[in-house]
Amino acid sequence: MTGSSGRVGSALAAALGAAGWTVCGVDRVPGRWTSVIGDLRERSVRLAAVPSADVLVHAAALHAPHVGRLADEEFRSVNVDATADLLDDAVRLGVQRVLYISSTSVYGHALVPTDGAVWVDERLTPRPRDIYDETKLAAEGLVAACAASSVTLRIARCFPEPLPVLARHLLHRAVDVADVAAAGLLAVSQPTVTGTFNISGPHPFHRDDCFALHSAASAVLADRAPDVVAAFRDRGWPVPDRLDRVYDSTAAANAFGYRPVHGVRQLLRESEGQAHE
Repeated sequence: MTGSSGRVGSALAAALGAAGWTVCGVDRVPGRWTSVIGDLRERSVRLAAVPSADVLVHAAALHAPHVGRLADEEFRSVNVDATADLLDDAVRLGVQRVLYISSTSVYGHALVPTDGAVWVDERLTPRPRDIYDETKLAAEGLVAACAASSVTLRIARCFPEPLPVLARHLLHRAVDVADVAAAGLLAVSQPTVTGTFNISGPHPFHRDDCFALHSAASAVLADRAPDVVAAFRDRGWPVPDRLDRVYDSTAAANAFGYRPVHGVRQLLRESEGQAHE
């Protein structure tokens, strides 16, 4: 497991450990699940982790917040070159399965709506907008082309945010880290499943809602999720009038049984309970 000290990597490692897997974590910083500390661009670090592994879970990367702070060459070195070297070493040493953690950010400019909200499933062609998107997409290609059985998960927005902001994003374009971990465990455990899949949270929308979501999202929400609208209003949170995209995880549900449960309704229930403590 690379990136085992990060938010997503540590959650994945914990889920795998709880399921009985022996996890060897690799990261540049210490963590609960990290046993090898170092930079994956160093061969000694790669070789310290993969010799006895059946599965490689690759979550380490430079991320969107690093754009503009680090040179493009650094992104290519970490996200692409190190991935290529890691895959070569892993396959040579007998790894049979690769799980790569990518991002829905790779869709880039394709996420910009025109006359309706964008329905983001795997049929949407990525149009990278920055070096992060470019390098994650390039790494996806390396994973798909490697000799081992592989699966790539493009995870939606997944980081801590103020409660009203998180609730809004969970309506249509975010995912809880617990659901990401569940998806990763399912993907690792089903070696016949290959390909690239979006991983997002549960939402109430249909593809036919896209036009209305772009101009009258509050009306669509009132029809599809009146309890959520009422909860937003009870808390004084604005109900969005316009949504620009909806992430769809149907392909992952069909391929390996992904069923996200940590959506906006659970967040609202949890926040209600905390308010009464």
